[in-house]
Amino acid sequence: MPYRRLPNTDNARLRALQTALSKGKEIPPFKLAFTQKSFQKARAFLTRFEKAIILHKQAQSRQVENNKEYQKVLKKVRLFISHFIQVMNMAIARAELSSSARNAFGMNENDKALPLLISEKDIIHWGEKLIDGESVRILQGQTPITNPTIAVVKVRYEQFLEAHRFQQILKKKNSFALEELSAFRNETNEIILNIWNEVESSYKDLPDNLKRERAKEYGLVYIYRKNEKDQMTFLDSGQKETG
Repeated sequence: MPYRRLPNTDNARLRALQTALSKGKEIPPFKLAFTQKSFQKARAFLTRFEKAIILHKQAQSRQVENNKEYQKVLKKVRLFISHFIQVMNMAIARAELSSSARNAFGMNENDKALPLLISEKDIIHWGEKLIDGESVRILQGQTPITNPTIAVVKVRYEQFLEAHRFQQILKKKNSFALEELSAFRNETNEIILNIWNEVESSYKDLPDNLKRERAKEYGLVYIYRKNEKDQMTFLDSGQKETG
């Protein structure tokens, strides 16, 4: 015996409501397989649910689209920070700078390795360290690091910070829209469940197969278990052979 499965995605919930409401508009109330009370409740609710879905999709789409440009800015600032540190290390290797220059940037004097620049947190940390440290060195009259200069690094870093803040705003808006949408789900499930129960109750005196066929017209979904699918496949193949 196949079992009934309620929608488990927002799009499936939306389709279930729309299908039931379309039947409510096509069929006179006295012939409808679910009550007018349920019909009116679903119709009033659908507009709010549709709006929540649209707002979430818009927020999600904007975050995804903006992320493409954001990743370019992130990649560029990571490159400039990395190059600045590499240039400093090469200058130290050529004895043009003292190894103590690393101390100004919060690095170990003898640490020749590049710091981790994987996460956005890493970029923010080291961007700030380089800008502050080089400013102090220059004020002290020490030789500035060039190609890139700290001024160029700072421009890229500030562009990154601005892009990062904006991306975080879009992320929060997307999260808020998702929370708003999630708040509707329990009520949506209750409305659909109530309609489906009323539909099945209306057709309870019909044979099971016919009852399911009529109910499907209202959006009800029935799932066959694996052994039932195998049995149906076997029966179908047998009918074709005898035919």
